[in-house]
Amino acid sequence: MKFAYTIIYTADVAASLDFFERAFGLPRRFLHESGTYGEVETGATALSFAQHEIARANLGQDYRSASDGAPLGMEIGLTTEDVPAAYEKAVKAGALGLAAPVTKPWGQVVSYVRCPDGTLVELCSPM
Repeated sequence: MKFAYTIIYTADVAASLDFFERAFGLPRRFLHESGTYGEVETGATALSFAQHEIARANLGQDYRSASDGAPLGMEIGLTTEDVPAAYEKAVKAGALGLAAPVTKPWGQVVSYVRCPDGTLVELCSPM
């Protein structure tokens, strides 16, 4: 088994791609001409975005969107050498700051933001 990708279901794929590029510096890799699916460049494992209708069609039922209520019990983790600068950049790009950068007892700097599409993102220093 190999971890291949994560898909974030969103109302506006192009807006999510744009946000991830502005907030986190992850360039757009692909946006389907229909506007219903896209990816950002992250390396070997794809970070993808697809419209809610695709999820509902694939599941055959409704589901809880990341933008509904409290953050979902999962996160996207992004590492950076400068967590405070990354946190500030994300907030300026439109993220909601949930937890400002703090240094954990094991030495890692960690912060949390919530993207406009509801996705919870941890910005942290490498271990």
